[in-house]
Amino acid sequence: MNILEQVIEPLRDVDWNDTEAVHATTQPVLGGLATDRRLLRTSVLAALGDEELLPLCEHYDILDKIVLFTDPSGIRVRLHVFQSGYFDRPHNHRWTYSSRILRGRYLHRLYGDAELDSSLHPGTLDAVQVREEIIGTSYTLSHKAIHAVVADPGAVSLVVRGPAVKDRFLVMDAATGDAWWQYGAAQESEEDSRKKKMSRDRLSEVIDSLVDWKVL
Repeated sequence: MNILEQVIEPLRDVDWNDTEAVHATTQPVLGGLATDRRLLRTSVLAALGDEELLPLCEHYDILDKIVLFTDPSGIRVRLHVFQSGYFDRPHNHRWTYSSRILRGRYLHRLYGDAELDSSLHPGTLDAVQVREEIIGTSYTLSHKAIHAVVADPGAVSLVVRGPAVKDRFLVMDAATGDAWWQYGAAQESEEDSRKKKMSRDRLSEVIDSLVDWKVL
């Protein structure tokens, strides 16, 4: 059995619609991984040669997502590495997840409930909480919540996400007033999937940065 498979074992029985239960159960997992840098390093390096994990890793201009573990139940463990200029448009998620900050910081805006529809204008959203996520802080976000992040260059977070509970999520652009649906990999076009796929060379570059930053 993979060591990470043992680590996430307590998460298999969690009701991922119960945000408090998810938070209580994921915190020891995130805390253990954050402090066991040897395991974290081994897991990241393993992704380089893993024919299942590497295709799941994603590269965008301002964000890299490294998948450390994926489970048939839909649970995944990932590292998010934020690049210069990173900012989020307000959005929700297809799953509930927990995150812990390993390096840097980001400004996190949480918005109130809204009826999710592509006609929703982001200008109607009011932040009900604005918080600074710094090294060592963690949080759990329901798939029902809307949020946005502005991250420092080189910020790194460790993420445990649960099974997807819906096929799509809504993204809003405050600058243009537009809102649109984005879909999971099963419903993406080949072109969209290809554009975000991380190469082995890119993953090596990100790993080098993580080593230089002493994250690994």
